Amino acid sequence: MDSTAHPASAGAVDPRSFASFAQFYPFYLTEHSNRTCRRLHFAGSTLSLVCLARLLTTGNAWWLLAGLLCGYGFAWIGHFGFEKNKPASFKRPLYSFMGDWTMYKDIWTGKVRM
Repeated sequence: MDSTAHPASAGAVDPRSFASFAQFYPFYLTEHSNRTCRRLHFAGSTLSLVCLARLLTTGNAWWLLAGLLCGYGFAWIGHFGFEKNKPASFKRPLYSFMGDWTMYKDIWTGKVRM
C-alpha cells in the first residue's frame, strides 16, 4: 500500500506509516472527530500554557509536571472516554505533539470547530 493512500477507517491506519506531518495531520483530525474530545484537548492545552507561564514566572519546576498532567490528562480523557480510541501519541509522539498545537491554532483561527 502506498504511504499516501490509507483506508477510510482510521482504526486501520498505523500512525507510523505517514512520511510527513502534512500527511499525518488529516489523519490526526479524524482521530479527534468527537467535539468533547477536541474541547478537552483545547482546555488541556490552554491550562498547559498557563502552567508554562507560571513555571517561567516562579521558577518552580512543579509547574512543568502540572503542565504535562493537564495537557496529557485532558487529552487522554477525551480519547478514552469520548473518542473511544487510543491517542496517536503512543505510536507517533512528535507528530501527535505537533498535531495538538496545530489543532489548537486551527481552533483559535476557526479552521477546526470546537
